[in-house]
Amino acid sequence: MENSTLNLLLKRRTIRAFKPQTLTAEQLQTLMEVARQTATSTFLQQCSIIHITDPQIRAQIRAVSNQAYVGANGDLFVFVIDLYRNQQIRQQKGVGDGRLHATDVFLQAMEDTVLAAQNVTTAAESMGLGCVFLGSIQNDVQKLIDVLQLPQLTFPLLGLQVGIPDQQPQLKPRLPLQFRTFENHYDYHYQLADLADYDEVIHQYYDLRDTNQRVDTFTHQITTKLNTSLAKRDQILNILHQQGLCLE
Repeated sequence: MENSTLNLLLKRRTIRAFKPQTLTAEQLQTLMEVARQTATSTFLQQCSIIHITDPQIRAQIRAVSNQAYVGANGDLFVFVIDLYRNQQIRQQKGVGDGRLHATDVFLQAMEDTVLAAQNVTTAAESMGLGCVFLGSIQNDVQKLIDVLQLPQLTFPLLGLQVGIPDQQPQLKPRLPLQFRTFENHYDYHYQLADLADYDEVIHQYYDLRDTNQRVDTFTHQITTKLNTSLAKRDQILNILHQQGLCLE
């Protein structure tokens, strides 16, 4: 099966190098309208987006992310879990916070935010633009909250950089479907040997990669990436609580 949407999704690549141009007003408006039309749990619409145009703030986010390309070229956005707006509506209507501090409401808002970020990415790529998700803004969430002057009941979940691609990276091979899709129940019978072929594919990908060349395998990455404690990321739950989130 093939169509333009499927081709776009099946061939998407993360872009980390952008030409020194920003989005046009029409492109920006279109992407924000796409975010606005994204599905939202129980119509609570608990996501907001901050477009970062101030060079000093971009530099501060770059320092948090510790990635040179962050905020360098293209347009930078931060997708924010936002329960503050609904709190203000409730307060001004004379009612209390209700379940705004509950974990399930936070998860609903997180779903809204992730879906909006993905929809914006798909829309941008359909316009010939490139994107990179920036989970690295989680490296120092409190710093980001301070820099963006975020109120209680908000949380910066994802960064997204969008622009005109200035690179053509290879398509990174993902785990075969047999390891990620199941029918009716979860298949928990994982054997390391079953991943040998995929390890070889990843080994060849890194060996032939034309940037950041290294030789590695998927299973080796899994055994090394989850070992080190990241002090500021380890504080995320405390910061959520400080923001008035996930208290119940």
